[in-house]
Amino acid sequence: MIEVLVSILLLMGAAFMVLASVGVLRLPDLPTRMHATTKASALGAMLTMAGVAFHFGDSTVVARAVAIVVFIFLTAPIAAHVIGRAGYFTGVKLWEGTVKDELRERYDVRLNRLESGPEADEQPASPEHKSSNPD
Repeated sequence: MIEVLVSILLLMGAAFMVLASVGVLRLPDLPTRMHATTKASALGAMLTMAGVAFHFGDSTVVARAVAIVVFIFLTAPIAAHVIGRAGYFTGVKLWEGTVKDELRERYDVRLNRLESGPEADEQPASPEHKSSNPD
């Protein structure tokens, strides 16, 4: 019974990794490619590690497999975010079908600077609008 479970986990892991590679080849722009590689390949690697843990059944191997899964779970989304953000700021073009670009209003291409935080949403208050009440 364990062999069947291990086989299913390994095949599903391989299928998700193949799906991630197809996403890299077929999707139109960097953010969507990063989404495919992050989600599908991370899930594929996690399923593969689960299959390895079930196959060996040794506590040392299971602990290492769990550590690998936790590491992938923590680092894959962060790495994809950083790569996608760097691509956006270096000028990689978005797909023409992109519906929403939340950074467009905040990013100054000439200065290569991103305005962030609540200060960017509000205009600075003039001195006559400041309240004299410290509370």
